[in-house]
Amino acid sequence: MTVRQLLPLFAGLLLGWFSATAGAQDDPFEQEEKAITAAAQKVASCVVRIETVGGLEKVGKVFVASGPTTGLIVDADGYIISSAYSFVQKPTSILVTLPSGSRAAATIVARDHARMLVLLKVTTNEKLPTPTAVPRSEMLVGQWTIAVGRTFDATQLSMSAGILSAKERIWSKAIQTDAKISPTNYGGPLVDIQGRVLGVLAPLSPQGGGGELGGAEWYDSGIGFAVPLVDIQRHLSTLKSGKDLYPGLIGISLKPGDIYVLPAEIVAVPPNSPAAKAGLKAGDVITSIDGQPIVRQAQLKHAFGPKYAGEKVKLTVTRKIDNDHKQLDFEAELTDELIPYEHPFFGVLPMRGGGAKGIGVRYVFPGSPAAEMGLNAGDRIVALAGLDVENVAATQQFISSRELGSKLEVKWLRGDEEKNGELKLAKFNADVPQDLPSAVSGDLPQPAEKAATGIVEIKLPEEKNNCLALVPENYHPQVPQGVLVYLPPPGPSDKEKLSLRFKSLAEKNQVIVLVPQSADPKKWDPTESGFIRKALEDLSAHYTIDPTRVASFGAEAGGTMAFLTAAEHRDKFRGVAVAEGSPPARMKAPETDPVNRLAVFLAAAAKSPHKGVLDAAAAKLKESKFPVTEHSLGDAVRSFDANDDAQLFRWLDGLDRF
Repeated sequence: MTVRQLLPLFAGLLLGWFSATAGAQDDPFEQEEKAITAAAQKVASCVVRIETVGGLEKVGKVFVASGPTTGLIVDADGYIISSAYSFVQKPTSILVTLPSGSRAAATIVARDHARMLVLLKVTTNEKLPTPTAVPRSEMLVGQWTIAVGRTFDATQLSMSAGILSAKERIWSKAIQTDAKISPTNYGGPLVDIQGRVLGVLAPLSPQGGGGELGGAEWYDSGIGFAVPLVDIQRHLSTLKSGKDLYPGLIGISLKPGDIYVLPAEIVAVPPNSPAAKAGLKAGDVITSIDGQPIVRQAQLKHAFGPKYAGEKVKLTVTRKIDNDHKQLDFEAELTDELIPYEHPFFGVLPMRGGGAKGIGVRYVFPGSPAAEMGLNAGDRIVALAGLDVENVAATQQFISSRELGSKLEVKWLRGDEEKNGELKLAKFNADVPQDLPSAVSGDLPQPAEKAATGIVEIKLPEEKNNCLALVPENYHPQVPQGVLVYLPPPGPSDKEKLSLRFKSLAEKNQVIVLVPQSADPKKWDPTESGFIRKALEDLSAHYTIDPTRVASFGAEAGGTMAFLTAAEHRDKFRGVAVAEGSPPARMKAPETDPVNRLAVFLAAAAKSPHKGVLDAAAAKLKESKFPVTEHSLGDAVRSFDANDDAQLFRWLDGLDRF
């Protein structure tokens, strides 16, 4: 929103105020412009133009620009804060135009990897001015905000105005404004109407991740973010010492579900994590952090969001001990990196549907702990470690709370005979069995109402994207369906071709194929992962979905989007499959999560231009302990054929293994 666009909006509000201070006869529009200009000029001497020279032209698959950008003086001794976005190319030379108009060389002192900022230092004898920061307690949603840059001309500011539209964004790391923010003013200040600095503009991503380039996709979306200056000042001495700052990690997995409703119940604590070292256990419910009450999981994410590695946090939890709930206090020191968690393996595929007690065994992996214990297909597991078995998702979660090598008592039924044994959990097996017995046994009762099957159109009122779903004709509400979220090339999808390609595989494997389509017929936009999630949630509201078998799949550009969607919505996806595609540029390998397991299926031809990127991604993901399945498409590049689709569905069919 520009200054001129704002004039009618605020004219009436300002009229009364200015009439008292400047005389009722003054033009309110003129007074409004004067107020905004005065606020920007008050901070102008602290806003510097930064020029970068040299460095990389391309980061990953993204060409990066090396044009001028903006910085904010934060210390009279020559320290300047700016957005990391403008330094991702690792420039060989940095020049800063100081308030006097002279230019000085600068070096990067340290980086804030949590908020994507850099601290620069210039060598100068000039006494540099510093701005006044607005305390968080004085920030008000709805107050004026002015985004300031000094990019195009060192002698003039660039400005846009709006309001503070939210305060606790990016899990409390940033504030949000609707003032126009672009790469030209990243690193500049967001100021209030008094000329005090609210924050430093940065392209942060609401979903997190994406590295130093992440968040730029929100440019021109109508909102932008700024890191509060008071937060930067709190850690300025650390940055000035040359020490980089990283997000603080504790290493816990919470109970899956709606984070805005569920309490912060821990379901897994990986060994060697800060949480494990502090003494936290699965089953604990976190009720406060540093004295701040925690009722829901979202509050926990807000409390941890601003924390850095190396900080200590005090936690209070409720733990059930001898049928009594006791309050216990712990202290944990956050880390910047967790040891990759490796999922332990029991060794079976479960049956689907039916209401009998326990979990029916569909398939036992050869050489697995279950096979060595003597479990057979057709058996029914009824208890683990003395606890009744509820369902597949809960059992996967229970096993995820154990370490590799842990011993586990097992009780199962073979016909009417009860058997007992013990096994030792082994390393996860990502093999795709070639022949599997049916996952559904026995006749099911006729459902009271037949659900819509075949090609079903899904239209979300608030979204402009279209979406199709191929629902198997043999769909039964008592048999949970897997979901293959197929991300086709941009443009409309051919219903007949979709049905011809996937119909029989969907019916055989109890899978619904969900086909979201890009809004732009020429390209996928990264922000459309939010629409894909909503479409999946809408599907789940109308059909019985198996949460352990939901995967995204795409080829080429659709494959990149599949990577992005699964990484951003780990709570919804248990697999990502990519054919002749590659991860988004600069995308970091996600961390393994004990609860939200993510399997990966990568397919490429030997002569594919994507082969090298996919091989590197596979190596990195395996190193991070993800279960990775690699599928060869032969020598020359080609599209998926029927055999490849069959292999993909067999991989999807086995995602519910434990």
